[in-house]
Amino acid sequence: MYTLDDIDQLSLNSFLENSAKKFPKLPVVGFVGEDPISYEDFNRNVHRLAFHLQSHGVKQFDKVAIWSENSPNWLITYFAILKIGAVAVPILPDFASAAIDNILSHSESKALFVSKTLYRKLYKESVHKMEILVLINDFTIHTNKDGEETKDGIEKFCELHKEELDKLETPDVKPEDLASIIYTSGTTGTSKGVMLTHRNLVSNTIQGYYTFPIDETARFLSVLPMSHTLEFTLGNLFPVMCGASTRYIKKPPTAAVLMPALKEVRPTIMLTVPMIMEKIYKSKVRPSLTKNGFMKFLYGISFTRKLLHKVAGKQIYATFGGCLGFFGIGGAKLDKDVERFLKEAKFPYAIGYGLTETSPLAAGTIPGNPRLGSTGPAVRGVTIKIINPDKDGEGEIVLYGPNIMKGYYKADDLNKEVFTEDGGFRTGDTGILDKDGFLFIKGRIKNMILGPSGENIFPEEIEAAINKSEWVLESLVYELKGKIVARVEINQEELNKHMKKFRGKAEEMEEEVNKILTNIKKSVNEEVNKFSKITNVFHQKEPFIKTPTKKIKRFLYQDKGPEENPVDTSQDDKKN
Repeated sequence: MYTLDDIDQLSLNSFLENSAKKFPKLPVVGFVGEDPISYEDFNRNVHRLAFHLQSHGVKQFDKVAIWSENSPNWLITYFAILKIGAVAVPILPDFASAAIDNILSHSESKALFVSKTLYRKLYKESVHKMEILVLINDFTIHTNKDGEETKDGIEKFCELHKEELDKLETPDVKPEDLASIIYTSGTTGTSKGVMLTHRNLVSNTIQGYYTFPIDETARFLSVLPMSHTLEFTLGNLFPVMCGASTRYIKKPPTAAVLMPALKEVRPTIMLTVPMIMEKIYKSKVRPSLTKNGFMKFLYGISFTRKLLHKVAGKQIYATFGGCLGFFGIGGAKLDKDVERFLKEAKFPYAIGYGLTETSPLAAGTIPGNPRLGSTGPAVRGVTIKIINPDKDGEGEIVLYGPNIMKGYYKADDLNKEVFTEDGGFRTGDTGILDKDGFLFIKGRIKNMILGPSGENIFPEEIEAAINKSEWVLESLVYELKGKIVARVEINQEELNKHMKKFRGKAEEMEEEVNKILTNIKKSVNEEVNKFSKITNVFHQKEPFIKTPTKKIKRFLYQDKGPEENPVDTSQDDKKN
């Protein structure tokens, strides 16, 4: 297996070439319910698509965008782009059309791979900007030069150029060459192009192996978008490096879709965001364990709670296929009550911390060694520093390592801000390191509220206290006219059950919601510091507007009162 000593001699192409030689007949990727593709066939398809692209004018260092749902062809496309030395620009499938148009322009993408479903959402001007447009479902190439459109099928094209195909010459791809530009879906309203080199992604994939070694028998089930850095690096590059396999689902991971997929694949590894397990806990586990007064009494006793959690954990483990060895959670902070449940249930969960800018893994735990509230220690090869700490040791998190991005694309001024003089990346997160090097995240500096006496108030900590309530799905804390307020999305399913017992009417339901909000405010203010107390709790009647990675778009709610519903103008689509 590769080590960090090898990263200056490797490109991402090395991973596929090596596994195709070692494991030619083993499965690499496939849809659930369909026969997977072997490493041998996968590598052959990459070669053919690379030839197809190169023959249509894509050259080394050209930018090629990918806008598609998860599929085997997504990964074939990525490796084909890299094989000819071009730069991949993965785009999250939930990005709005306006954002796609901006990304294609800003990245100067020459070609675009798009699924048939998302093609219909493209602006006409976005299509015409592309010299080459490829339907990723069947790799049909549509060229748009001089306003003319032709269609070239890959099968016929490769058959007609069989001799040239066998003599495809690929450039010498160096570790420091750019592999990807990934546009973030930030909560602040701005999307930045993160430049990741082959060295960045190679090193982080190897760091993933150091954290949790696997072999060719590992089975991944993919539920996050492949263009999400967590899923891409650790859910796709990692298994390819080790000769393992990944399966994709064709529809969003609802319970109806996920249950049969889990039964078929019986995954050994899954990577998720907190929302998935939080939803299971809040909608299934906690209600079943506190369904009456007696159960609530038992649940309030530490000893019996742990026993109940073990029983519930076994049931969930069986539901997930019964073979999980690693259930990775990253992308946002996990609710403390949910983590306590997972820990006491002895569920094989692991917490990771990182950013797109760090390829993404920077710190992480493994099943069996979590510390509640911690993202774990730095992964091998990464150094974590806390700069400008306060008396409690809390300060901004700065990261060093071979996985740190090259910088933001076309953003020299911003790059000067985010890198320290000695090359560290300023994450914008604040945290604390304990004596064993375990990292505890406090919040985002940009979200911080300055208290009346200069106190640093982090909304995330107050939200964690709010989200403990059985009535709360999600919450958002922000400053309004000098006061700390919260918006709370009520668990409507639980509220309906509650009101059904009392045969409640609409006006009675509203009255009950007000009681719930009042009780939330009281309990939260009893828990937080005096300068973090909330003044008002508003009922968020509509689901929060979120980024494609399911984080609330905080900037939309700033300075908004209880009756002001924000509008996300980035979601407005022109008609083709």
